[in-house]
Amino acid sequence: MLRNLPVLKESKTLRYFSFFYLYIMQGIPSGFALTAVANYLAGKGLSSYSVGSFIAIVGLPWVLQFIWGPIIDRYQFSVIGHRKHWVVLTQILAFIASLGLLMVRDPVKQISLLSILFFIHSNFASVQDASVDAIAISIVPEEERGRVNAFMRGGYLLGIAAGSAGLSTILNHYGFFYAAATQSALLLIFTLLTFIIKLDSSDNYLPVFKPKIVNNDALSLENPKLKWLFTELYSAVTEKTSIKTFLQIALVYTCLSIFIRGFSYHLIHNLHWENNAVSVLQGGWGTIATLTVTLTGGYIADKIGAAKLQRKVMIVIALFLITFSLLGSFWYVKSISITGLLLFNFADPMFSVAAMPVLMLLCRKRIEGSQFTAYMAMVNFCDVLGSYFSGWAMTFASASQIGIACGLTILSVILFYRQRKVNDLPSDI
Repeated sequence: MLRNLPVLKESKTLRYFSFFYLYIMQGIPSGFALTAVANYLAGKGLSSYSVGSFIAIVGLPWVLQFIWGPIIDRYQFSVIGHRKHWVVLTQILAFIASLGLLMVRDPVKQISLLSILFFIHSNFASVQDASVDAIAISIVPEEERGRVNAFMRGGYLLGIAAGSAGLSTILNHYGFFYAAATQSALLLIFTLLTFIIKLDSSDNYLPVFKPKIVNNDALSLENPKLKWLFTELYSAVTEKTSIKTFLQIALVYTCLSIFIRGFSYHLIHNLHWENNAVSVLQGGWGTIATLTVTLTGGYIADKIGAAKLQRKVMIVIALFLITFSLLGSFWYVKSISITGLLLFNFADPMFSVAAMPVLMLLCRKRIEGSQFTAYMAMVNFCDVLGSYFSGWAMTFASASQIGIACGLTILSVILFYRQRKVNDLPSDI
């Protein structure tokens, strides 16, 4: 999409910082809603099905991101920069939606209103996420994608830590109103920062009302028609290699979501842990270590190849889920459960820094933003599906049984694709 525009001139440091803080901003509401509030509701006695349904409703707008990708690519230019208007506009709307949460006084009694307000916020936040992803894939050189994805995921983890551990503490000690107000204040600060920072080399620090591209052919090339975008997008994501690659990635994300939702609910509902303690463990303790591992993983992905790292991480995740779940009868021992929870915190970021560059490589020119956004929408759907399925499965199966099933499923897929790869080799090799 930016193939005919000037190459990014600003430093790598600014590029890494920009995506780092943008993902911190995205992580804060996610950590607050999907961890802090979800654990709070579980701690107040809501059923696993109710908590799972709440998470699914909050996450639903992220599934629809594939619609926004082509629209963002169609209307790329504005007086404040290339796609930057999408980011700033949706950040402002997300901030306003966050203020709407202040109407909730009792999250348990007003869970319907709570779900609706978080759903509205998620709609704007999902478009913001799609806009940032579109900018990232269009300006980041291929040889840096592992590291940039590590900074993006690292920022997201830091945001989740602030949203889950930080806002959970405020929620439990001072009430929902003050937690929502704190989130809104943080979103406002980040929105102001976005307005004054350059996300792209073609951006300006202040609005410029004179178009940078005056040639109609060039402008048409950069702004393809919606029908063409959706047609190309469908062709790209349904291509055989694309489907085969994405299915592996989608399966892992779904299994991770199923397990962690079930395990968290088990700790709070069955083992009677304080919901704030679980939220702090999920988002607070080990964050620096997780961030370090994530950034290191991005460097490794660029060095040995993302696909190779992805396979190795999948094996480790499968073995961890099976081994830890087999110890389910010992989860009442806090040291074992805490260790498992902290180790799990490494699974998602390490897999993401390997999987995201793999998905980026599948993206076609001129529809990179739309295609990558479509993949992210499907990944988000995996999380929503996993949350809902976990709430349902917990009604008849234990968290440890669910964990073993998830681990065996990932391991089976690894063995299946490895066997397929062997069978596809020529007979003389």
